[in-house]
Amino acid sequence: MKYFKFLIMLCFVGMFYSCGSDDDICESGEGTSRMKVAFKTAASDGKETTLDSLSVAVDYGSGKVDLGWQKKIDSRLIPLRVDDSPYTDIYFKTSTKGKESKVRIKYTTQAIYVSPGCGAKKTYDNLSSELITPDPVQSLENGQNQILNEDKTNLYLIF
Repeated sequence: MKYFKFLIMLCFVGMFYSCGSDDDICESGEGTSRMKVAFKTAASDGKETTLDSLSVAVDYGSGKVDLGWQKKIDSRLIPLRVDDSPYTDIYFKTSTKGKESKVRIKYTTQAIYVSPGCGAKKTYDNLSSELITPDPVQSLENGQNQILNEDKTNLYLIF
């Protein structure tokens, strides 16, 4: 009977160690990538610049979602819509009482299976941008036209 209790206790301890799995959580960065936006000056040199402050809001289909303010920013990663919509509207402000620019990002999406824990991730191809409301953003410059990872800049905002 003494050995039987020891065997049952050993089985319970073994079950606790075997419950976790690497596929439970998508933690290796294989999720849907975000769009990288950088900033340039309106001067003819077109050099990348750092903004004093920037507020970003995104319309994910149920109204604007404020992504917050950042100070001394040279680029920003912005998540796009993951539903079947062919575009995402993004709003930019440089001051709390200032005007807000609206930029529409159009794309085609494709779902790629990653793993049982992560499921599928979206890739965005054929990115194009349109400046709907031009103040404070003066114009746009396209970067890489597909989002595979977050390394390359996809859009430049010219202030």
